[in-house]
Amino acid sequence: MSETRLREHLESLREQVNDLGARKPESIERLNRLITDIESQLENRGDQAQREDLIANVQGAIRHFEVEHPRATAILNDIMVALSNIGI
Repeated sequence: MSETRLREHLESLREQVNDLGARKPESIERLNRLITDIESQLENRGDQAQREDLIANVQGAIRHFEVEHPRATAILNDIMVALSNIGI
């Protein structure tokens, strides 16, 4: 899986954020922050501390969203696989 596929997953996650509308502002903020963090890691892959924090944040988001937002959770799982496949 390539970086292109990861970016496709990020776009799908953005669509999920848009679907939440104003109903869940804290969820929207958390997902948007996570998207920004992933994109930052793609630009600065050498930062090991940031990489570890990112993985922990994605895993935390998966646990947080798995009941209320199963589609977002599935996308986050895909993102975890994609990050692993590109060495992050």
